[in-house]
Amino acid sequence: MTTSLNNLQPRRTFCGQMAGGIGAIAMASLLDQDGCLGDEPAGSGILHAPHVPARAKRCIHVFSPGGVSQVDTFDHKPALETLDGKRLMGKGEIDTFFGKIGVLRKSFYRFKQHGQSGSWVSSLMPHLATCADDLTYFHTLVSRSSSHTPACFQMNTGFTQVGFPSVGSWLSYGLGTLNNELPTFVVLPDPRGLPNGGTSNWSQGFLPAQHQGTAFSTDGKGESIANLKTPTSVSATGRRASLELLSKFNKSFAQANPGNDELQARVRSYELAARMQSSIPDVVDFSSETQATRQLYGLDDKDLAPTASNYLLARRLVERGVRFVQVFNGGALGSPRINWDAHEDLVRNHGNQARHLDQPCAALLKDLKQRGLLDDTLVVWSSEFGRTPFTQGDKGKGRDHHPLVFTGWMAGAGLRPGFHHGVSDEVGYRPAENPVTVYDFHATLLHLLGIDHTRLTYYHNGLARRLTDVHGHVVHDVLA
Repeated sequence: MTTSLNNLQPRRTFCGQMAGGIGAIAMASLLDQDGCLGDEPAGSGILHAPHVPARAKRCIHVFSPGGVSQVDTFDHKPALETLDGKRLMGKGEIDTFFGKIGVLRKSFYRFKQHGQSGSWVSSLMPHLATCADDLTYFHTLVSRSSSHTPACFQMNTGFTQVGFPSVGSWLSYGLGTLNNELPTFVVLPDPRGLPNGGTSNWSQGFLPAQHQGTAFSTDGKGESIANLKTPTSVSATGRRASLELLSKFNKSFAQANPGNDELQARVRSYELAARMQSSIPDVVDFSSETQATRQLYGLDDKDLAPTASNYLLARRLVERGVRFVQVFNGGALGSPRINWDAHEDLVRNHGNQARHLDQPCAALLKDLKQRGLLDDTLVVWSSEFGRTPFTQGDKGKGRDHHPLVFTGWMAGAGLRPGFHHGVSDEVGYRPAENPVTVYDFHATLLHLLGIDHTRLTYYHNGLARRLTDVHGHVVHDVLA
């Protein structure tokens, strides 16, 4: 492999000078990644046959980093009303992150039942409460880590260590693309900051480099994808000629080096980047959206619009055939620190964060549903862990990290809407029945997309690696 890549070096120099219009996403970045691509038995950009009947064609994952409190959102615990201010008893050794064990605290928000399912949702989420009958709740999720970065990695890659492929990368590798104009895996970071672990949350790990998430710039500054636009100094005629000449070189090299998957993967990336020069401006142009749609998402709200735009963009991406879109609701890197990490003042923290999740996420569900897209789209919401039912310190206004039990939900294709899986104990400290590991959560997600999680593997360092490691079971109770 080293010899063949070195043989490409003179051609790289020439191509970099000839095809500047393809942009950094296609040319500069990929040509910098010598040796990152490996043999590619699957995920070559064509649709692969599913292992099981697929309920969904595509997936949107809304990820809320920082640790969303389950007892203040979707897991109603009336017992906390009577136990408010008392010590947690009878649970054995109490596990905390900071060690400042406080007193049990009733929910900071009022819970009400919603929809025909009678699902309990707190007043923190009034818009998502109107979608209660469309959600399938997982009330007993369990994470392996109480530290943000490892827990974020597990929810996004299946492992607590850095360097493993993300869920979107596995789907790109296993299922291929549904379109030829846009990336298979798109990431929409919160414009206020990146999550703990940064870009490693959407890395392709040891999978071929073409399966890495393509992150859009969502802060409203500059191009949606950096350096994608053709430089004004390059004429359309000159660009076309350079690409035709480059294509001839590639074909000649491929004929002289049969079976060279690295070159084929790179050529596909260059060609996609060239097509994206026309497809990306279209997908990020909201001018065709109605005023009613803009109001639904909150785009007319100056403060909400930057984050709300990500949810509308997610809909526009999946309806154009993007396989996996990840929307980040909150970040941690940079200033100011913005995420769901409510140690000091949960009401202030969760109130701010929910504003950027509740309306636009509910709008996404309603928009997909009225367009018929929810019938074959899977929408997933999760954090990396939950928060303790007791305060951090006796007089604390916040809650500590809590990986022992927390709530997430899915919606859309193949699921039982309005269904609640698992029950946490009376105060929301541990699962009372049917615990669901992150491995189980991922196995179920893959199953809905037609993948047997035990069969989607990639041979790396002597092991047949998979998203769920050696664990995981499909949660069949949630399936329609």
